[in-house]
Amino acid sequence: MEKRFPRRLILPLVILLGAVTGLTIYLFYVSRMASYLFDDPSACVNCHIMAPYYQSWQKSSHQAWTTCNDCHVPQDNIIRGYSFKAKDGLYHAAVFTIRIEPQAIRPRTASYSAIMENCIRCHTELNTQFVKTGMVKYAEVKDGKATACWHCHREIPHGKMSSTAMSPNAIVPLPESQVPDWLKKMMK
Repeated sequence: MEKRFPRRLILPLVILLGAVTGLTIYLFYVSRMASYLFDDPSACVNCHIMAPYYQSWQKSSHQAWTTCNDCHVPQDNIIRGYSFKAKDGLYHAAVFTIRIEPQAIRPRTASYSAIMENCIRCHTELNTQFVKTGMVKYAEVKDGKATACWHCHREIPHGKMSSTAMSPNAIVPLPESQVPDWLKKMMK
C-alpha cells in the first residue's frame, strides 16, 4: 500500500514555505547581508555601535593600508576567512538583536588570535629582523610565554577606545534606512 501526502496539507505547506522564504529574503535585505561578503569597511557600521571604532580607524595610520577585514579576519585562506566572518557575524547579529551588547566591545579569543596573526603577517620583517620577537601566536600569549602586539601598541589602530560613549557624534557613513518610504509615511 502506497502512502501519499495528504492533499489537504499541500496548500498550508506551500503557504508556510512561501512565508519562510519571504521572511528569509527580507532578513537578508534588512541586515544588508551582501555587504559582509566584501571588504568595504563601511559594512562595519551597519551596526551603529561600531561607529566610534570605524571613526578611530579612519583617523589611524592603518587606514591608508588596511580594511577592517585585513586585521580582524584570518587571511591564510578564503574558506577559513569566510567561515570566521560567518561565525563572528552570527554571534554579533544575535548579540545586537537581543540587545545584550557590552558598552565597550572587546574581541573574543578567536578574534584576538586572528588579529595577532595579521599583525605578525603584515609586520613580519619588523618582528623577525628588527625587534626579533619572531612569529608569536596568541596561544603563547595566553600561556604567558609571549606578549601580545597590543600590549605595547595599545592605541593602534583604534586609539583609546573604551566605550561607544567616547564618540557620540562620530562621523561615519551610516547606512541608508531599510524602511520603505511608504511605511515611514504611515508611521508619522
